[in-house]
Formats: sequence, C-alpha cells, structure tokens
Amino acid sequence: MSFTRSFVYSRHKLLNIYSCNLSTSAIKYQNVQQSTAAVKRICIVGAGPAGFYAAQYLLKQLSDCTVDIVEKLPVPFGLVRFGVAPDHPEVKNVINTFTKTAEHPRLRFFGNVTLGEDVSLQELRDRYHAVLLTYGADQDRELQLDNERQAPHVISARKFVAWYNGLPGAEQLQPDLSGRDVTIVGQGNVAVDVARMLLSPIDTLKLTDTTEYALEALARSKVERVHLVGRRGPLQAAFTIKELREMLKLPNVETCWRAADFTGIAEQVDKLQRPRRRLTELMLKSLGEQRKPRAAANGKQFLPIFLRAPKAIAANEMEFSITELQENEAAVATEASERLPADLILRSIGYKSSCADAGINFDPKRGHVCNRQGRVLKPGESDAVEPGLYVAGWLCTGPTGVILTTMNGAFAVAKTICDDIANKAVDTASAKPGFEPGSRRIVNWEGWRRIDQHESEAGKAKGKPREKIVSTEQMLRIAGV
Repeated sequence: MSFTRSFVYSRHKLLNIYSCNLSTSAIKYQNVQQSTAAVKRICIVGAGPAGFYAAQYLLKQLSDCTVDIVEKLPVPFGLVRFGVAPDHPEVKNVINTFTKTAEHPRLRFFGNVTLGEDVSLQELRDRYHAVLLTYGADQDRELQLDNERQAPHVISARKFVAWYNGLPGAEQLQPDLSGRDVTIVGQGNVAVDVARMLLSPIDTLKLTDTTEYALEALARSKVERVHLVGRRGPLQAAFTIKELREMLKLPNVETCWRAADFTGIAEQVDKLQRPRRRLTELMLKSLGEQRKPRAAANGKQFLPIFLRAPKAIAANEMEFSITELQENEAAVATEASERLPADLILRSIGYKSSCADAGINFDPKRGHVCNRQGRVLKPGESDAVEPGLYVAGWLCTGPTGVILTTMNGAFAVAKTICDDIANKAVDTASAKPGFEPGSRRIVNWEGWRRIDQHESEAGKAKGKPREKIVSTEQMLRIAGV
C-alpha cells in the first residue's frame, strides 16, 4: 500500500472509530473511503440478498471501487429478514456473510432512502459510474376473480408473511383467524410456510422471532384445517421435499391426501429426475400411511389438493374448476367444479416487482425490468442497453429460485459490471461524487447495529432470538437519527 493510500486509510479508520461514538444523522459516519485517487463508484439499490451478493463480488474483484447500498427500509437484508419463515433460523445465517460485506471499508449503507421519492434514478446515474437495481419483488400476482379485491377474507400470502415477520406497516393487516378453514391458493414453498405457521404449536413459535402481535393472534386462532390447492398435479408441485417433511412431522397435525390425485403417479416415479422422484416418493409414502388410523389430538389437518383452478369467491367458501393435465403439463379447466370451505383465503401464486422510478424501463406484464443478462435495455429498443445501468435478483428474473439461485445470478451480473468496466463499456474516467444524504434521516450501518442490538436484547428477555421493531419511527429513533 502506498504512503498516500495508507494515510487516507488510517485517517478514515480513525474517523470511523470516532463516529461510532456519536449519535448522528449525517454522513460523518461509517467506514467511508474518500480517496483523492480515481475511484469507480457503484450504487446498489436494495439491501436484500441480490444486493449484498453483488456487493461482495464487486468489492473482491475491483480493488479501486467503492460500493454504496441504498435501501428503502431503515434495516437491511430484505427477504432474509422479512420473507424467511421464523422457524427456519438456519436460512437466516447468511446474514453473517452479508454483515462482513457491509463492514468492508469501501462500502456504505444508506437506509431509509426510497428510490423514486428521496432520490431519482437519474440522480443516482449522475453520481455513480454504475447503478445496479436489486430492490426485489414487493407485489403479488392476483387470481383475476370477481370481488377478489373487495372480499374481506381474501388476502395475499405475501402480506401474511410480512405480518408475522414484522415488515413495517404489515402489523395493520389483522387477518381473521376465527374460522375453522383456511384455503391457500398455490403450492410453492411460501404457501407451505404459511400453512406451517397456521398449524404449528404456539409454544414452538414462541421460540422464534415471530412478532409478538402475530404470536398473540396465532394463540387465539381457531384454524383447524388448511387446504393447499394447486391447479396441476403432484408431479408439478412447486414445494420442495424439505418443506413437505416439516409439514409431515408437525405434532398433532394429520396430513390428508386425496388418493384420486395420485392415479397413475406411482408408475411414473422411476422416470423422474432425483429431486422430483424423492419428493414424489415421500408423497406416496405419506398417502399409504394415512390409511392407518391417526387421531390428531387437536383435530388439525393439512389437506393438499391437486388439479383445481380458482373459479369464484363466495362468503366462507371458494369454487374451483377441476382441471386436466395436457401433454405439455398445462392444466386445462373442465366444466366440473368443486367448492371448498374457506373462512380465510390466502393467495400465493407468485410475486412481482413494481416500477420504483419513471426512468426504469419496466415491463408491467412480466413484472420485472427489461434487460439482457442483467444489462438494462433502453426503452423502445430491443437490443440497445443503457450504459452503466444493471439489474439483478427477482427484479431481473422474476420471482424464481431460492437464495442460492439469487446468489449465482447476482455474481453473474456483478461479473458483467466488472467486464463492462474493463472493456470501457462503462466510462469511469471522470470523477463521481456519490450519494449525499443532505438533510434526510439516513440510517447508516452503525445505526443498524443499534437497532440490531435493541431487538436482540428485547428478544432475549422473552426467550426469542429477537423482537423485531415494526415502527419505522422507532427504528429511526433507536438508530440515532
């Protein structure tokens, strides 16, 4: 390290130590390297898995870059914090990796900054050599049924997950759990997570970071049966074997399959690829075992139902068209139908992104940014890309895959950024100022650490990993802004 770089690093290290002892809302904070030498400035919008994985790659591969992460919420980690089920703490361990990235001396975190409101995309592009959009998918797909939006007993699984996970504002949801039957439309892992939360013993959930208000509501819940309904067959079920195993092991919950749904399935098992074969074998094994008497002490049941497509919503019930699978595995509705009891209907048929800024070339039908391998396309031009503008994560691909999928995708787009910089496709010759918070109430990484400590201490007093703060104003106050 040269004398100049060593001096700059030492100076800012001292400034960082000093700023950690201050309660401040301005940018006298954090491990910021403002070198006088030419530096490549990259801004990432969104502090979820895609954003942190991309930052990790960029900081490792570009020794002369700084990375700023801009996040709408005062707290980081996106769906790892607000989407992963509370009883899956092992999945949240990835936060340890993200924390190491966030504490890198060339990274800054700006929480409580909303793209399209507090700062525009054009402003960010003017202040950085490259901008990477990774703010995820914050909306859910609808069933497109009459009175879907008006019916008070129809809510999205996304909002229900946000409710028990403590997303600010979600505490207002107040789902009605006074009925016996919940019907979940969709058979992905999110749908199974929701079913498990509804049927799990409350004493088990009390040991997780489920919000206190959700625990109180779940303790009062009268839900006894959860229907998990999908339009295709068992061979197309979107949940994975891990999630199914957990459901089958839930104490005092009986899993009830419909034998007719599995007609001809056993004969196809040997032709399936290993993950699908293992999942199908587990379903068939469970189906065979349910013929034996299994009395559930509290009468709770988990009822997966296949080959049913949403048709109509009524009070306390839902009508489904009976479907038939075509050779291409498409489910086609027949004239026959079935009604299922549904005191509460949870829609879980996928997420979609929103367009946070008018300057984004966004495809509203597909619900993601128009791009080619992570390079954002210019509006109205199918092949031309916006130099220095990129997208990763669900905002790029749509809501597919798990965290590992997101990691691989984020690494690939980050490599594209590095390649474009190396090939001069991105102009880094001129200096860029980076983000300036001005008078905004910004939560830096030190502010997040205060929130984190407060939540951990509050949770410890209740025997939980943490008690999440759900009020944005309280977060800002604890962060010192």
